[in-house]
Amino acid sequence: MPETSAPSDDDIVPSARALLKERDYLFFWGTRWTGSFASQIQSVAMGWQMYALARQTRSVEESAFLVGMIGLAAFIPVFLLTLPAGEAADRYDRRKVLLLCLSGEIVSVLALALATVNHMATPALLLAIATVFGASRAFFAPANTALGPMLVPRKLLPRAIAWNSLAWQSASIAGPAAAGLLVAHSAETAYFTTFALYGLAAILVFSIRGNTRPEVTPGSRWQLVKEGLAYVWRQKIVFGAISLDLFAVLLGGATALLPVFARDVLHVGPEGFGLLRSAPAVGATVVALWLAANPIRRHAGPIMFWAVAAFGVATIVFGLSRSVWVSVFALAILGAADMLSVFVRQTLVQLVTPDHMRGRVASVSSVFVGASNELGEFESGVVARLLGPIGAAIFGGVGAVIVTGLWAKLFPDLRRADRLE
Repeated sequence: MPETSAPSDDDIVPSARALLKERDYLFFWGTRWTGSFASQIQSVAMGWQMYALARQTRSVEESAFLVGMIGLAAFIPVFLLTLPAGEAADRYDRRKVLLLCLSGEIVSVLALALATVNHMATPALLLAIATVFGASRAFFAPANTALGPMLVPRKLLPRAIAWNSLAWQSASIAGPAAAGLLVAHSAETAYFTTFALYGLAAILVFSIRGNTRPEVTPGSRWQLVKEGLAYVWRQKIVFGAISLDLFAVLLGGATALLPVFARDVLHVGPEGFGLLRSAPAVGATVVALWLAANPIRRHAGPIMFWAVAAFGVATIVFGLSRSVWVSVFALAILGAADMLSVFVRQTLVQLVTPDHMRGRVASVSSVFVGASNELGEFESGVVARLLGPIGAAIFGGVGAVIVTGLWAKLFPDLRRADRLE
């Protein structure tokens, strides 16, 4: 009989329980969940408050446009600051960068809460706060993305990425649902709750004790920035993955119009708005739980493309729906499909990127993701101003499907990507 050898350490896939032994990672995960929960409540509350203020004097289309402007206001600082933010994440202690960012978010949401209590909140103030929030997030995203892989062994990284996504997605379920209840009571209640959650996130970051300072590559800041951009451009699989996310979500940003659909299309009020806002995260969390136990190991590229196509189709169904439950189902499918795409993209990017470049690569990725989210909100607002909210959702879904097919032809290596290892 032929001899059989025992599997080597490299062949053994660590169980999800192994993450529970990583103390600093648990604090990191708690920070990720708490911070995401807080930002979801703040985002939902600001969108609802903007729409409510605008509808006092403006039409549905004009008010939807102003809701979209929140996304643009948050994106501009991300676009302007993303490259220096990535360089900062590769030069300075990543834990301290996160603490500074959370401090900025704490101050901004407290100002918004006090303005709301004193009846001083205006669309202009909401846009200003969104800009400050975007500036904080510009530095937060690359430092947060680059910090996670420092806290776990490399073999645990795919599972850690799945659990990182689970933290964000589960917070995205609880956040909008909680925001709907909080906003139904008062906007200031939502903002003060967010203030407390950001404070807790800062405490958890402060509790991380491991080495969180990256090994700095010699060279000027501009040289380091150029190195990061060149790396993303050369790695066509990485470039294709993050640019696909940019254009698909940019066009299919139906969630930006949820305040409009909740109030003037489906007529379900703030509680229904919270339900609609939570639906994508419900679908995403179901997929994230499955991925946390069963990470994708084969056919990664085709899975990602089919997921993005499903995202576009679900957006079209949502736009056509007049039933709240059909809308909730479509949004859940949208979130599940997006989770599959995000998992593949994040795993590809983090596995192939060396640690000393993770901040810069993450900053490039974050500006693409920020563009897809914040600019997607702006695009939805502009198209809603021209075609109405229903037309905007259908237009975006069709565009996402077209982009998927186009990217499959432009990036054949990405389409053929197989193993996530």
